[in-house]
Amino acid sequence: MVMKWDAFLSAVQERGQYPSRQEAERATRVVIALLGAHVVGSERSELAARLPEGCALLLLNPLPAAEPLGPERFVRATAAWIEGATEETAKWDVSAVLSAVADAADGELMRRVLLQLPPGYDLLFGRPQSS
Repeated sequence: MVMKWDAFLSAVQERGQYPSRQEAERATRVVIALLGAHVVGSERSELAARLPEGCALLLLNPLPAAEPLGPERFVRATAAWIEGATEETAKWDVSAVLSAVADAADGELMRRVLLQLPPGYDLLFGRPQSS
């Protein structure tokens, strides 16, 4: 079942403890767009099908990534796209959004998504993997 935009933003707002819906939406748009540049194939399509339409469009139409970003560089890239963000606040933004994404996906889909990403993203999604 596809999560509704309002429910998704509410989840992000709560996890990120954002004082306004606009801050949650800003973080969501940046993080989803960056994620879309790193997840490909059927996993990207399946993930998009579980997210609200606004997120799905960002996920499916990303700017192409020049190279895969490790988790730390993903956080830095997020900070660069959010006005006034630091690496610490961007890590918070990334975790708030990606944990909501993980909740929208099932465990098997998340496993396949994480296989496409460099090691360490499991923590950003709030899904630590045992080694």
